[in-house]
Amino acid sequence: MDWKPVSSVALAAWLAFYVFFLIYAAREDSGFLALDYVNLVFHEAGHPLFSWFGYTLMILGGTLGELLVPSLIGIYFYRQGETAGVAFCAFWFFENFLYIGTYMADARTLALPLVGSGDHDWEILFGEWGLLVHDREIGGFTRRIGWLGMVCSMAWLAWMYVRNRRQERQLTPATD
Repeated sequence: MDWKPVSSVALAAWLAFYVFFLIYAAREDSGFLALDYVNLVFHEAGHPLFSWFGYTLMILGGTLGELLVPSLIGIYFYRQGETAGVAFCAFWFFENFLYIGTYMADARTLALPLVGSGDHDWEILFGEWGLLVHDREIGGFTRRIGWLGMVCSMAWLAWMYVRNRRQERQLTPATD
């Protein structure tokens, strides 16, 4: 795979954006971030999209929808060798885990405002699966996966930058 290089300025800009976003996410008490308004559209679209595959997948389809969109866009960027695009889509994919975890942890409390019918996806799913009493633990674990994934996407972008610079130095003849 030939990855397109990321300039020093682009790397600094992307990493600054990610750091500011992580700070914003860590300070947001509601668990619902600005990007989640975009994700909500894909979440709601996932329900009818996955309804073709039965009731359980229809309920799970909201979460699958919000994970599917950054995945598909990430695949497009991967095929183009777009380093920064893949990193962004990975960051976006894992950012979804923050609100998914918040939503999961709310399965018994039912305090979050809901869109549509008012049915709580994770109350239904955890109830069917006998996991309702573990909603907070599962939600917390899901959020930790999100944080780890976002940090790993940043690290991957930085690593790709360093890797590209090393390759450039190896290809550039030394002048004495």
